[in-house]
Amino acid sequence: MCALCGILGGDDHWSDAVPRAGVYTRRDGPQARRAEAARRAKVLNAVLASRGLKFRDWQGQYILQTLTGQTQVLSMISHVWAEGGRMTGRPMDPLDPAWLARIEDAVPDEGGAA
Repeated sequence: MCALCGILGGDDHWSDAVPRAGVYTRRDGPQARRAEAARRAKVLNAVLASRGLKFRDWQGQYILQTLTGQTQVLSMISHVWAEGGRMTGRPMDPLDPAWLARIEDAVPDEGGAA
């Protein structure tokens, strides 16, 4: 997502399936949104494990934790990359081709879930 979308998009992350006028989503109910959040956390944990980080969704906030217990509460899921880099001392670029190649097999395949 570009910076402009982040500014104009408000507090919701672009990947959150929240009902919006004129926008179709099949995950507009509370149970479907919770299931999607759990799936997103599972994928993030698979990716972040390569950096020794753990992620969890906690009552509308996000918890990022190192293996040594250093913990940071995040208000937006998009902050995972910058904060994870700060916590580990290594920049985290989710679009880095070398990193993507290393973690590709770690991400669980959901059988085409969109």
